[in-house]
Amino acid sequence: MASSNPETESNNGSSIAKEPEKPQIEAFRMPTMEEMRAQEVWNNCAVRSVASGVMGGGLGLMMGMFLGALDNPIMQEEMTGRQQFMYTMRQMGQRSWSSAKAFAVMGLIFSAAECVVEKARAKHDTTNTVVAGCVTGGTMSAKGDENCKKEYNVSFMGQDEV
Repeated sequence: MASSNPETESNNGSSIAKEPEKPQIEAFRMPTMEEMRAQEVWNNCAVRSVASGVMGGGLGLMMGMFLGALDNPIMQEEMTGRQQFMYTMRQMGQRSWSSAKAFAVMGLIFSAAECVVEKARAKHDTTNTVVAGCVTGGTMSAKGDENCKKEYNVSFMGQDEV
């Protein structure tokens, strides 16, 4: 009894069998000279640290602007709209600058410590990150003066006093 379904015919071998699809394998490509030079520049600890400091400063700037915009004046009911606006702009400027400095220093110290530890150990693992975090925290708190504590609280806790 012959079936009229073409799928069963192909499974029975009465028609031409389809070839199995071969997986697409991408060929290995050697890096160009420009790519190798760029990689060597980026592997330099000073370049990596400065780039992290700049990016940290940018992040701190944005966070300071956001947190400064959320700060409401204590005497809000007695202030005009212009006074409230000027107060908010002043707060945004102060917090932006403070946060940008703190984040830039943290990014620079963390990246430098991680890069130096990685080069010294000749390994790329999480231990480098842990050591760099300890070095960064110790360095940021070593000064221990009130200005540093206030900057830390403003940047991370949104508080004005220690």
